[in-house]
Amino acid sequence: SAVLFSLFPGTDVGATGGDASKENAAAVTHITAQPLLLTPEPWNLLVTQTPAKEKAKEGETVVLSCHLNSPQRPCLTDLMVKWYKEDEKGQVDLLEKNVTVLPNNSRIFMSGDLSQGDVSLIILNVTTSDHGIYFCEVTLPDGKVVTGDGTKLRIRRALGLFGIEESIGTIIGVVAAGVGGIVVLIIVLTPQLRKCILCMRQESHQ
Repeated sequence: SAVLFSLFPGTDVGATGGDASKENAAAVTHITAQPLLLTPEPWNLLVTQTPAKEKAKEGETVVLSCHLNSPQRPCLTDLMVKWYKEDEKGQVDLLEKNVTVLPNNSRIFMSGDLSQGDVSLIILNVTTSDHGIYFCEVTLPDGKVVTGDGTKLRIRRALGLFGIEESIGTIIGVVAAGVGGIVVLIIVLTPQLRKCILCMRQESHQ
């Protein structure tokens, strides 16, 4: 009967006394107020960028990894992903709302699968101008923004034909200098060697 009282506060199922009706009203108040306290749990999203530092040579393809992890496992495709780069010139937006925003760009785009939490960035044919710190930023449906720790990208210049010739020239120069030094030593030491050889011969004759 207590269950009936709490579910149907307006009906009289044979309860007697004012105290029972007061308890009944308190129970109903408690039951109806509880759902109002159940607000949606805020998203707890972790944005992980790896590695913290990345190196590449001019002309190579670079993948900057970024993975999303949420304990609630909601629909990740509802998220808005942004990538931007910071360098000595300031901040440049590369990708907004999951789409590349650079004009006339066909080198930089999102390579991962958003539904699996992979929002990695791929850069084709890197140049020295691509150096900087890359940040992966995610906007949740409730407007909250979560940003990764960033990945610092360094680009090494590729040795072109001129660079290779220059390196070979330097090696030859070093070898020639070394050989030249040995030749000079031989020329300087030759008279002294002759004297020593003559001395040894005279001693052997005696």
